Amino acid sequence: AGGGGVISASPGHKPEQSVASASVPLDGELRDGRHTLVVRVYYEDTDAGGVVYYANYLRFMERARTEWLRALGHEQRALMDEGVAFAARSVTAEYLKPARLDDELTVVSTIESLGRAQVVFIQRVERATELLVDAKIRIACFDPVRGKATAMPKAIYEQFKALL
Repeated sequence: AGGGGVISASPGHKPEQSVASASVPLDGELRDGRHTLVVRVYYEDTDAGGVVYYANYLRFMERARTEWLRALGHEQRALMDEGVAFAARSVTAEYLKPARLDDELTVVSTIESLGRAQVVFIQRVERATELLVDAKIRIACFDPVRGKATAMPKAIYEQFKALL
């Protein structure tokens, strides 16, 4: 009986909010060699247990890397038109604590190492001051038409190098 109410996946859970969200632009913020992007957990991000499904953290990290490129002045579609694309080559992730519906998370990204055709990111997903996920992601640069590795554009390489 009764209709239209929202059923919470975890009764009593109060969404957590990041301290950064009030002033961070849509493409995140790049400061002191770190890029931060605030993301909100939506219903579609959660599993049957009411927590963020593990693979969705990788989606959040992908968004952060894409927005980092955008903040540096590069858009994925334009890069693909120039014969350049990026793809994950390897991922190592430690899932430490769960995030839940409506939580505000911050994806913090730094560069661990850089080569002409690959970059290794350290990405952390945090809720306020809590570390939820800690990941190391190796990204390869490739030509999407030929499907072969290629050097990343010099401008991107130099921008990344300056952040090391």
